[in-house]
Amino acid sequence: MEVIGTSGYFLAACAYLIFILLLLAAGNKALSGRLILFTAVLTLFSTLMAAFHSLGSYSLIFVLAIETFKLAAWSVLILSTQENLQNVKALVSNKKVKQYLLIWAVLSLGCWGMALYVPDSTKYLFSLFLLLNLWLLVLLEQLYRNADVKVKWALWSLVIALGMITVFDFVLFAQAAMVNQLDFSYWYARGFIIAIGMPLILISTRRIKDWSVNVFVSREVVFYSSMLLISGIYLLLLALAGYVINYVGGAWGEVISIAFIILGGSVLAALLITEKLRREVKVFITKHFFANKYDYRAEWLKSIEQLEIGASDDFYQTATQIICSSLNIHQGALVKKIAKGNYECQYQYHYTLAAQLHYLTEVDDFCQQHGWIIDVRELAIVEKSYPGLSIDYEQFNSQNIDIIIPIFMKKEVYGFFLLAMPEDQGLLNFEDRDLLFALSKQLSNYLSLNEANARIAESKQFDAFNRMSAFLVHDLKNIQAQLGLINSNAIRHRNNPAFIDDVFETIESANERLDKVLNQLRNKQVAESEKKKINIAEVIRQVISQRNIQLPTVSIETLIDSTIEIDLETFSSVLNHLLQNAQEATNENGWVKINTEIIEGNLHIAIIDNGCGMSADFIKQRLFKPFDTTKGNAGMGIGVYEAKQFIESIGGNMQVTSFENKGTIFTLNIPTITKD
Repeated sequence: MEVIGTSGYFLAACAYLIFILLLLAAGNKALSGRLILFTAVLTLFSTLMAAFHSLGSYSLIFVLAIETFKLAAWSVLILSTQENLQNVKALVSNKKVKQYLLIWAVLSLGCWGMALYVPDSTKYLFSLFLLLNLWLLVLLEQLYRNADVKVKWALWSLVIALGMITVFDFVLFAQAAMVNQLDFSYWYARGFIIAIGMPLILISTRRIKDWSVNVFVSREVVFYSSMLLISGIYLLLLALAGYVINYVGGAWGEVISIAFIILGGSVLAALLITEKLRREVKVFITKHFFANKYDYRAEWLKSIEQLEIGASDDFYQTATQIICSSLNIHQGALVKKIAKGNYECQYQYHYTLAAQLHYLTEVDDFCQQHGWIIDVRELAIVEKSYPGLSIDYEQFNSQNIDIIIPIFMKKEVYGFFLLAMPEDQGLLNFEDRDLLFALSKQLSNYLSLNEANARIAESKQFDAFNRMSAFLVHDLKNIQAQLGLINSNAIRHRNNPAFIDDVFETIESANERLDKVLNQLRNKQVAESEKKKINIAEVIRQVISQRNIQLPTVSIETLIDSTIEIDLETFSSVLNHLLQNAQEATNENGWVKINTEIIEGNLHIAIIDNGCGMSADFIKQRLFKPFDTTKGNAGMGIGVYEAKQFIESIGGNMQVTSFENKGTIFTLNIPTITKD
């Protein structure tokens, strides 16, 4: 065994002697050339002394002394390569190099002092080599990962050679630190490992011009280096613990020590592959050692610019496109909360959401409590990533909803941005969430301001309507006077046929209604509504009887016999107006139907016709817009608007489905039904 070990170290010495001659022949006067020559000379002396030690000439302590300086030389060479240092002055003044040499000197003096002057303290010397080899391994890993793609071609052979030697020495000294003694089976094989590495180092020396590498520091590199360093420190602690167990355990100490090391290694492996630990380490490194992923000033200015150039008539579209552009994605939607469990999509950007969005209720409750941005993909694969949130992942996946960003106004959930992420884009990290949260707060103010402006504009329109009504009062008075005159002369015609009496009764009723309208116009306010329980079937029949004086007549498909607490007059007016619109949109040979049913405790009233229908653009842009009418002077354009406002004011909603030249379906969903 000693002969084989001596042969290996002599082979390594010959290899590095040739390497030194080649370096001298190249005549590289640069700092890197001098450092590589210095490390080669130290390696030559180290291998020669190790070979002679195998012959029993002197103590191994001299070999280890040279190894201490050799490890420092390799580390300084790697650091100077990383920092692209060109001369000795730059090397001496470099902060990283000075820090390394200071720590190296303190550790070396301390450990060598203990080893030389304290009996049975060689374990400190083995621990020193363990730490220095681990440090060199980390530096190598950083150098390779930081290097440009083209430079990696030149570096790979150096990294393999030094990595192979360093890992072998790490294992050798880790075992020695545990048992306080070198395993000479490993020590004798070490010479061959060093010899094999020389040609690979020579290749990199020839490939790298001036031994300088343009490098950049990436987060991924520091993350993996940190994990490697954590692993090394953990293994070192295991080795020390194993030594203590072996020392105090007597005859069973070695067995227990081995079992402890195996168990500890298993724990380390489990921790390293745990996604949570990896995420936490990566976040810690990114927060404390790197600038932000996003330039928030640039992002803020970009969003302001997009707000300025955004379409003023559709602020929902502008807000959605801004939130999508922040992550460079092309699918998103803005959903507004009408009432709890009732959500309405205001804008879809390359998206197709279902009309019913009740499945957002659980998300609504969770966001109201925590205020978190929800990554549905993370919720599906990471257990307890959103404690207390339980959703039907398949339903969200079918709707292509990956990210849910809550929008808050006055500390209440106003709605959500729903985003679909590209398949190749990973989960949101903390910086993505910070950016999206900041943008959502800015956009909530933007939405609030524009909605307030819209309400002000509507209010101004109603003010104009009130001013216009003052002129109508005069005309209505004349009509009232004429109707009153006819009514007062009705006594003269009592001998006429009976239907004339009915006509005069109708005129009297019209007079009363006109008087009521006049009173409301004079007061510039609508009379307060009064809720009371009504029978749905009776009200619908009364409204239909009023509407059937006009063709086409309204027919009933299904009619439920239930009660509801509601303002009778307004409810009847809404039904009357919607049925009138359906009749006016349908020719006399067509049909208008009304259908009622109860679904999940809510009253659903559907008014169906086969008339001219409406385009999707008309429904979106004009149908619910006040004072916008297609009837010319015959209409005011507020009937459907008032109907929608009334239904939503009682917690319901109105849905419209229409196809041009085929017909329209108005569906009223009204909550709180009480069956007879």
